Amino acid sequence: MVLKPLRPCRRPGCGALTREGYCPLHKPKPAPRSRESSTWRRWYSLPIWTDDLRPGQLFREPFCQECDRRGIRTKATDVDHIRDHKGDWELFTDPGNLQSLCHSCHSRKTAREMGPKRRNF
Repeated sequence: MVLKPLRPCRRPGCGALTREGYCPLHKPKPAPRSRESSTWRRWYSLPIWTDDLRPGQLFREPFCQECDRRGIRTKATDVDHIRDHKGDWELFTDPGNLQSLCHSCHSRKTAREMGPKRRNF
């Protein structure tokens, strides 16, 4: 097995050698999720989402709805909740609250929605 070469830690002034970007002392810690979101994020791995809602939505709407509004035909890869469910099971499972988007449009929409929340930290 080939190992990555040792390189200096990315932290300015740290000379520790590592195969990762940062040495263990300076490795960034992932931001903790809120308690409320950690409970409903698991819903995306439930069979109702993986076997029913998501594939059903992509079957009904195989093209990105956002691109379609601009006259572009792009294959949808992501299923998005039109209104953020914020842990509301009824809204999460409502097929009328789903839309098909390409990954680019979904990422853009998520960043736009998360922007104000991220600025509050």
